[in-house]
Amino acid sequence: MLKVNALPGVPAWAERAAMGAALTNVPSALWRLAIAMGVPVGLAPSEYDTMGVPGWGSLWLVLLSVVSELFAFLALGLVQGWGEVWPRWIPFLRGRPIPVLFATGLAGLGTLATTVYGVLFVYTTFHADMDASPWGICLLDIAYAPLLLWGPLLGATTVHYYRRRRGAASPHPAHVN
Repeated sequence: MLKVNALPGVPAWAERAAMGAALTNVPSALWRLAIAMGVPVGLAPSEYDTMGVPGWGSLWLVLLSVVSELFAFLALGLVQGWGEVWPRWIPFLRGRPIPVLFATGLAGLGTLATTVYGVLFVYTTFHADMDASPWGICLLDIAYAPLLLWGPLLGATTVHYYRRRRGAASPHPAHVN
């Protein structure tokens, strides 16, 4: 099983939720990469034409897969040290604590966006008039179904991050008015 290397005090459920959020994109990313590489996934030629595959659409599918994986990977920062202190390679911020409200605000927006995306994708897939074989539709559903979990898993991890960071002593003195 994959290990998260979470900070001390992070419960196992939060580790699993962060890892789950990070992995929910893998099946859909693999599905998109298969299309970009020309692997048949049960779609009709008209579907490939609509996506612009082969061609610029292939580049878009690869880029979308990489970007979505990077965003999903950020969930691990909610349970690891690199999600609490700016890394050294960021000028002017390196070594400073990441503000709790900044991190939770972005993660909260991500939770909302991924939840809405997952629900809308499922809704449109079930109501779309796709030109695909039955096994192609089944493969599409299997690849994208985990995205329904991305928002809730990220949300649970975000709430834990907020509670843990707000309850812990600040590593730097707070500003006094």
